[in-house]
Amino acid sequence: MNKQQVANLLGLAQRARRIISGEELVVKAIQEGKAKIVFLAGDAAPNLSKKIKDKSNYYQVEVVTVFSTLELSSAIGKARKVLAITDAGFTKKMRSIMQ
Repeated sequence: MNKQQVANLLGLAQRARRIISGEELVVKAIQEGKAKIVFLAGDAAPNLSKKIKDKSNYYQVEVVTVFSTLELSSAIGKARKVLAITDAGFTKKMRSIMQ
């Protein structure tokens, strides 16, 4: 898996406004079925990790935890621990890179 390629795609998705970031908004996106894939920082707080993973499991959304908070934040240019991708095209490309 090429983390740099995925990070670059995250940046593109952010500029294309296909990313929802921040805990409450991501949880809402998962519940509404808008989130196609969720990126959770590997070093996020345990309560945040549990909340996001539980919601994602219930609504059958894939969670990726390979990035640290710093890596996620620098990829999209904002300090974030959790992101949801809302675009099927970006999701498909990211999954193919992560295979």
